[in-house]
Amino acid sequence: MSAILNPYINLHGQARQALEFYHAALGGTVNIMSFEQGGMGDQVQADEKDLVMHGQVDGDHGFTLMVSDTPAHMDSGRSLGGFSVSLSGDDEALLTELWDKLSAGGTVNQPLEKAPWGDSFGMFTDAFGVDWMVNISGASA
Repeated sequence: MSAILNPYINLHGQARQALEFYHAALGGTVNIMSFEQGGMGDQVQADEKDLVMHGQVDGDHGFTLMVSDTPAHMDSGRSLGGFSVSLSGDDEALLTELWDKLSAGGTVNQPLEKAPWGDSFGMFTDAFGVDWMVNISGASA
């Protein structure tokens, strides 16, 4: 038996758009289930039935990213602060391509460039407010 660890991002009404954006960047397949489809339509407000109860992108390179909307009755005022999604490895072409796609429409906080430890490193906040870090081992950039 195996186990996996992957990010699960909670948004407020933007999960469907985020899943489409991440799917375009990561490739693979995307599955989206609304609260209504998941049998939870009677437990959310009428205008929340079509929000994403669970969405998942299974990317072309083994990445899995889950995203959902937080209905009003479950919103505890949490922010997205306190964590970052990290992409790392030595495939410079792939990681640079993902940097370009995922940072589009967002804010680059640290450009992807040679770091003091010898790798290329950068940070950005994507268009949905999610913080990302990219580290390319031994990259030439």
